[in-house]
Amino acid sequence: MVNEIDPQELADRYTAQWNVSDAAERRAAIERLWAEDGAHILHPPAEMRETAAGLGFDHPTLEARGYDAIETRVARSHERFVEKDGLTFRACRGAIRLNGVVRIGWEAVSAETGNVVGGGSDMLVLDDDGRIKADYMFPGS
Repeated sequence: MVNEIDPQELADRYTAQWNVSDAAERRAAIERLWAEDGAHILHPPAEMRETAAGLGFDHPTLEARGYDAIETRVARSHERFVEKDGLTFRACRGAIRLNGVVRIGWEAVSAETGNVVGGGSDMLVLDDDGRIKADYMFPGS
């Protein structure tokens, strides 16, 4: 099934999950996109890395594994960036698939002005069913 995955369609569905307000719809989107034991692995923003380095952590990463943890991660991001900051997320054009890995870019856009205020890239590792097994997120890249 991995060979049947359209990388841009996956990128669009992936970024859309971060915009879903309804908790049941968000959970359903997560279960369609992610493997049950999938992991979202975040390269933290610079200020978090600096704080961690000050505490003796040279290479900090943040990880959410499994549907419940990923749902919490997506819900908290939605609360912070969509509800509080008035942003929406969208996929950039040009997603690329190489075997079971999809590289996507995304943007955070002001819902009020339409201006791009941030973004990043992700490497999505897919399982044999085409679901996300690992998501390596790099904000600001």
